[in-house]
Amino acid sequence: MTYDCLIIDDEKLLADSTAEYFNLFGVKTDVVYSALECRNFFRENAAELLLLDINLGDGSGFALCKELRESTEIPILFISARTSDDDKIIALNIGGDDYIQKPYSLSVLLAKVKVVLKRYGKKENAKTKYGDGRLEVDFDARQVWVDKTPVKLTSLEFKLLAYLMQNAGKMISKKELFEKVWEDKYTSDGTLNVHIRKIREAIERTPGSPEYIITVWGDGYLFRGAGQ
Repeated sequence: MTYDCLIIDDEKLLADSTAEYFNLFGVKTDVVYSALECRNFFRENAAELLLLDINLGDGSGFALCKELRESTEIPILFISARTSDDDKIIALNIGGDDYIQKPYSLSVLLAKVKVVLKRYGKKENAKTKYGDGRLEVDFDARQVWVDKTPVKLTSLEFKLLAYLMQNAGKMISKKELFEKVWEDKYTSDGTLNVHIRKIREAIERTPGSPEYIITVWGDGYLFRGAGQ
């Protein structure tokens, strides 16, 4: 069975009430309470998005995220009562797409989840592929290759790269990236910078001297493709 959302949280009361609320408003949601239950879930089911707590009774949400990223690129949103900036940075670095602070408003969280579920739809008149002999991207299949070797990006990293590539040669402001990629104008510069760095590490020959994703200081970024 395929669900819109899977919640992985050992706070059973909160997880159950969140799932019940999501289901009430048309987001098909299931819940598990441990890393083991999550693994068992994916043996017979699928989900379009994960809400993953950092602290699980049988392990770390960070470790589970790393494990899941070996086989899936679906969006992973961390939910946690921990407030350390280090935790937020780790969450993004290991493949998380966002970090949501507990306690959260159910209505606000539902709205964010709906935005993420809609985020990856195919756009009309969009390019379907890019290739320059070194970097190749299939936008429909959401796959990236560098020198014929597959590159793993998170769903949000791919969406960010694709948006820049679809607007190649044009400077895209941070504000536009927040609104069009995150669909959230309150996303922080720090969050954007982490994702840009991860993409550069994946596709650039020298991430510190990028050829593809160019910083326009104080304004935003642009993708410079072959011949540009």
